[in-house]
This record gives sequence, structure tokens and C-alpha cells, in this order.
Amino acid sequence: MQAVILAAGMGKRLKGLTRSNTKCMVKVNGVSLIDRMLHQLEKKSLSRIVIVVGYMAEELISYISTLGIKTPIEYIENPVYYKTNNIYSLALAKKHLCSDDTLLFESDLIFEDEVIDLLLEDPRDTLALVDKYESWMDGTCVKLDEDDNIEAFVTKDRFRFNKIRSYYKTVNIYKFSRHFSETHYVPFLEAYCAALGNNQYYEQVLKVITMLDDPVIKAKRLNGQLWYEIDDIQDLDIAASMFAPDEDTRVSLVTSRYGGYWRYPQLLDFCYLVNPYFPPQKLIDEIKASFETLLTQYPSGMGVNSLLAAKNFGVAQENIIVGNGAAELIKSLMENISGRTGFMRPTFEEYPNRYSKDESVSFFPDDPDLSYTADDLMSFFEDKDIRTLVVVNPDNPSGSYIPKKDMLRLVKWSAERDIRLVIDESFVDFADEENATLIDQDILSENRHLYVMKSISKSYGVPGLRLGILASGDTETISAMKKDVAIWNINSFAEFYMQIAEKYNSDYTEALRLFREERRRFAAALTETGVLRIIDSQANYFMAEITNGMTAHQLTKYLLLKHSILIKDLSKKMKNGRYIRIAVRDQHDNDRLISALRVLTEEE
Repeated sequence: MQAVILAAGMGKRLKGLTRSNTKCMVKVNGVSLIDRMLHQLEKKSLSRIVIVVGYMAEELISYISTLGIKTPIEYIENPVYYKTNNIYSLALAKKHLCSDDTLLFESDLIFEDEVIDLLLEDPRDTLALVDKYESWMDGTCVKLDEDDNIEAFVTKDRFRFNKIRSYYKTVNIYKFSRHFSETHYVPFLEAYCAALGNNQYYEQVLKVITMLDDPVIKAKRLNGQLWYEIDDIQDLDIAASMFAPDEDTRVSLVTSRYGGYWRYPQLLDFCYLVNPYFPPQKLIDEIKASFETLLTQYPSGMGVNSLLAAKNFGVAQENIIVGNGAAELIKSLMENISGRTGFMRPTFEEYPNRYSKDESVSFFPDDPDLSYTADDLMSFFEDKDIRTLVVVNPDNPSGSYIPKKDMLRLVKWSAERDIRLVIDESFVDFADEENATLIDQDILSENRHLYVMKSISKSYGVPGLRLGILASGDTETISAMKKDVAIWNINSFAEFYMQIAEKYNSDYTEALRLFREERRRFAAALTETGVLRIIDSQANYFMAEITNGMTAHQLTKYLLLKHSILIKDLSKKMKNGRYIRIAVRDQHDNDRLISALRVLTEEE
């Protein structure tokens, strides 16, 4: 068995990184792609490694000579790399393909060792390595039947996003038998180049071969093994976290990204908090139907969008402001207040982080589950001379909840003491108590000191739209904030969502019913694993204490590295390093976490 590596390209999308290097000399965590690949191949006792070079060929050859590779290396130069594509580079190596069984690689890949082992250990002699299509992937895809036959190659011009569930992405790693190269691939390669020229991709030849009655080549499906194709600097950034040199660094790099996890292969995110049962498919389809218009048209300004929010939440336009996520409104609101301000701790840190520590007064619940009541808050802050009190209800990360009747007592108490009361009720819709919201025109009008924040992203399951609202009877502050934020602070997709959302109120009610059922089931199942003590929550997440002896960091690392599941380590918020936070997702996803915890119990 030999290896052939195609490394002639210029890597233009990496911009300055390939100005004085070839693409495969770019480094991930201090190790170049070609260095990593060659040392992986070195372990496989290959007869030789053939590398097709082109751009900066001398520099690449010189660099490889310093890597200490003992497997014989042969070089083939593509002198016209700048005007040909990889089909020509592979055509230059056709004699080598016909002389031995071959592992074929493109040089811009990074992958774990097991990826090569899958091909070598499979008894089938000619294979195309594929992986189930995910949204981060780009390039040629294939459709497979149940027997791993490649039914069709789906090139970019034939790619249809409404069919992605049936697609597999080619990993650009192949195993060709010598016989396959002699009887199929090389003859077709020569004919294809003669007919269509050299500015093509070598996969086009495979596409033609799969149309034969007996195409010989089969697909080899990956099953969670890690790989990534490096085309641009963002790919480099993702790869750096996926292939960090040690486990702790990898966990740190992944968890510090604060989102964008759809770019990570098969990662299931139990860290970020959304509604798993809303929006319904019909609402999504309605947005899709207007996609082109929304993409190419400007959104309305603040005036129109506050009117839309007012319509949806049943308040006056002058009492509500729309934000690019609640975070934008939190920043603006906290900059509009002054004086000593009370916070619960730990809590959603966006509020205290936006305020002066010297002017902050923090309440720490005595309860080990971080639960507290309205009476606890009134008793603690009675003599603290605060001007503002911020309450997240249900609180984050604890899920501690104050019922509406007690919140109204807190509203009255704060009014009597001339204290601004900021209530963040981003999770209140998930509570078992229905209609627990304080976003009510009568309540707001009677209490000018009350400010109610709500993250639409969390409650309605549309975090990508970045929507939040703030409602208050203090119309002067609302007006000032509208001038503070950008006039076009939300995009057309978010505006359109607010335009149509009211039609789906009954779907939202049903989604909350389904969610509450699943929360109860999920809590019981998590408890049965014997790994966690689940703390009662009225939000769309649980705070949990680890009871099997592991620390929060150890469990976070185990789930991420062994099961591609991301949870929230609360060690920075809690003195006891055994607390985590777990989002409540739908039953399918929740069962995956339950299964992983059961596996952990069995391993112990």
C-alpha cells in the first residue's frame, strides 16, 4: 500500500497565510497539516508516499526533508498548477496509481488516526470515505443506497438544500486498489482529460465510473470520527479547537466560543437555552417563502419594529423597545441607571457585568439549591439603600422561581421605597404557572419603576434572529434607549418574524405544554442514571449536582470528548465544583444525553 497526496494548489482563500507557504504548510496548533499527515502515514508501514507538488514546490520539498519521515517519499511536480485543477495533478501520478494499492489524500485535511484505520481495516479494496452531510461542509456530496453503493455524485451545480438529509459529503480520502486504478480509474481519467481538459476535479471521473453497471467503488461511512477541511482562516480556527494537543485545552477552546456550534461535527449543545418545540415548521416555511425578499430588502426602523412588538405583547408602542437580542437592551438599560444596585448571585452575569462593582450589592442565597423567595429579597435589601434591584425570574443557572403573586408583592414593595425594579423574565413562559408574565399594560402603567426584559431567542426558539424586548411604564427611559441603539438594530428576518408571530400563538401554547411534559420526564430519567441530583427548575434548563465523585470539569470533558455533548460547567459560578447546567431539549436529544450518562455509569 502506498499513499498519494495532492499538494500542488495555492490555497488563495487562506490569503496571507499562504503568501510564503503552501497550503499544507499552514499550522494548526503549531503543527503543519503536511507534518501531521505524514507522521500519521509513517505509522502505517506504507511502501512509499507520493506527493504531487506545484505552488512553492521547492520550499515544500525542503520543509518536508526536515520532518524526519523514514517512509520513502517521491515527488511529482505540476508545473502548471496555477491554470489546472487537481484532476491534472492526479493524472501526473497515474503510473504510480497503477503500480500499487493507494490511499489518496488531499493535503488540506486534518483528521484523527482512526480515519485511516477505517480504510485499512475494511476488507473492501476500493472505497470513498464519506460523512453524513452537515451545514459546515462544502464541496462534492454523494447519495448512497443501503449497500454503500454510490448512487450519484452531487456536484455544486446540482446541490439542492431541500435534499441535504440524503447527502453524504466526500471527505477527499480514498482507497483505490491497483486493479481498480488499472481497469477503471486511470483509463477514464485519461479519456476525461482528453475530452474536457485539465481544469477539472478528479471526483468528476468517479462520478462517471459510478454510472457503470459494476462501478466497483463503494462508500465507507464515518461514524463520529473527527476530520476537517481547511479552506480559510475560520476553518483554521475551528480545527484548532477540534484538534487541540491535549483534552483540557480542547474543552477550554470549544466552551469559550459561546455559540456557532453548528460548525462542529455532530456536536449536541446542551449549554445554550432555547425552546425545543417552537417555532413550528409552518412558521419556518413562511419565512423561507419570503427569504429572497428579506435578504435583499432593508428592515424597518425602530418606530415600526416597536409597533410590531407592541402588537405581539399587548402593550402601547411607547412602552416597548426591540433589541438585537436582549443583550443589546441590557447594555443600554444598565448604562441608563445609576446608584447602588442589587443583584442575585450567581445569576445571568450580563447584568452585573454591565455595572460598577463598587455600586453593586449582591444577595447570595443560603439554600444549597440557590432557591429564594420574594420575602428573602425584601428582607435582605430592606436596609441596603439600593436604587435599583435586578431579578432574573426564573433565575439562571438555578431555575429558582418566584410565583407571579409574589412578584407583584415585590413590585409593590419596590414602589414604596422608590426602587427601580428590573425583571428579566426570559424563561418565565416555561414555568408551570401559566400567564406568569408582568408584560401587561395595566401593570406597566401603574408601575413606572418597573422594567421587564424578555429574550425572544430563548422563549420562542429563534436565537439566530437575535431578538429581545424591554417593556416599561417609564416611557422617558424607553424613548432614550430607542435613541441610544441603532435605528436599524434588527434585520429583516427578525422584523418579519415579529410580523407573523401572532398567527402562531396557539402553536406556542402547545409547544409550552409539550415542553413541560418533557421537562418532567427528562428530570426523572436524569435522576435514574445515578450521576446527578437534579434541582427543581421552572426554566428550560436544570442545575444539577454531580453525585458520582466526578467534578464538573471532568464530566464536561467526558461528555464532550466521548459523546460530542456540550454542557455548562458552573465551576466559575459556584464554590462547589460539582455543579453543571443542562438545557432541556426535545426527547430525541435528551435521550442521547441520558444514554451517555448511563454508559458512564456502566464504565464505572
